[in-house]
Amino acid sequence: MSEQRILVADDDTDAVLILTALLREEGYAVRGVHRGAEVLDAVFNFAPDVVLLDIGMPQMSGYDVARTLRERYGSARPALIAVTGRADEADRQQARAAGFEHHVAKPYEPVALLRLIGQLSGR
Repeated sequence: MSEQRILVADDDTDAVLILTALLREEGYAVRGVHRGAEVLDAVFNFAPDVVLLDIGMPQMSGYDVARTLRERYGSARPALIAVTGRADEADRQQARAAGFEHHVAKPYEPVALLRLIGQLSGR
């Protein structure tokens, strides 16, 4: 099986560093970005299987990114997981409407997040 690719997008540099290190230890190919617009380029160039995407990013929110990916790629887009501090039911509904398949609240439980990623990436 080929190496699964994960894209981590968060405006918090430390959050990206921690999560990319965790995912690399698990054997994933990982790339991290810090702006919503960078996600669009990375999806095209890196072709991730899963995108872990913060909602509250500068210039282009995670909601906007999810909607744009849905419009550009349809069902061929990567699986989208919102990893965010926005955790109430209205936020979850807005994430689903934008195109996220899953919503994980910060602070997240690393083992549970890895389990979810494994399910989505076929591991």
